[in-house]
Parts: sequence; structure tokens; C-alpha cells
Amino acid sequence: MADLLAYLGLFAAALGAATIMPMQSEAVLVGLLLSEKFSTFWLLAVASLGNVLGALANWLLGRGIERFREKRWFPIGPAALDRAQGWYRRFGKWSLLASWLPIIGDPITVVAGVMREPLPTFVLLVAIAKVGRYIVLAAATTGLA
Repeated sequence: MADLLAYLGLFAAALGAATIMPMQSEAVLVGLLLSEKFSTFWLLAVASLGNVLGALANWLLGRGIERFREKRWFPIGPAALDRAQGWYRRFGKWSLLASWLPIIGDPITVVAGVMREPLPTFVLLVAIAKVGRYIVLAAATTGLA
């Protein structure tokens, strides 16, 4: 039961970390890796799935958020949203490879939704970025790097 809770905790941390909420999943993954009680493969799979699903939530948010653009409570000013869309037009889908980065990664996934990036392309590029980050982190933690 404790093992299941550890995996669920990692999943929740990875999911939350990929959304616009300020969370971190790396410390949870590193802690579980260092405990040497869990399969590295399954830790990477669970963290990656949670992180990609969190980014998908951002994409979905982006798909529907622009209709509220003119509302007073909208958290992003029109100029900032226009700037973000212009940036995404300039760098395109390849900017999703930076979705693993702190601070800028989550907004990129939201803007990809606003810009109607096709779901298969979105998932593929985000998965490459996020799985790659976790693999590098696991390799550095376990001494494989």
C-alpha cells in the first residue's frame, strides 16, 4: 500500500508541476530514486505520464481561455496575450521542446492551446521534452550520467 501511495504522490506532484500551479516534482522523484525502493522505470513512467497530462490540461485551458480575453478579471492583459501569441507564431511548435523549463514551460503549453496546436503534435513534442528531462534527472541521481 505504501508503494502505491508513493507512486500516486509522484503522479500528483508531476501533474501539478506541469500545470500553471507553482509546484515541483523533481524533489519527489529524486527522493524516491534515492530510496532505492522503487523501479526507476516505473518512477519515470509515472512522473512522465503525470507531467504530460498536466501539460495537456494547460493546452485544454488555452483552447478555451481566449473567449474570456475581454473580461475584467482575465489574468493576462491583451498586450501580453498578443505578445505570447506572436512569440508562438515566430517559434512555432518547436517551442514545445522547451516545455520542461521552469517558469516559461507551462505558459508555452497554454499558448499552444490558444494557437490551436494539433493535439498529436502537442503530445509528441511535450512528451519528448518532459520524458527527456526526467531521464536526465534520473541518470544524474543514480550515477548513470
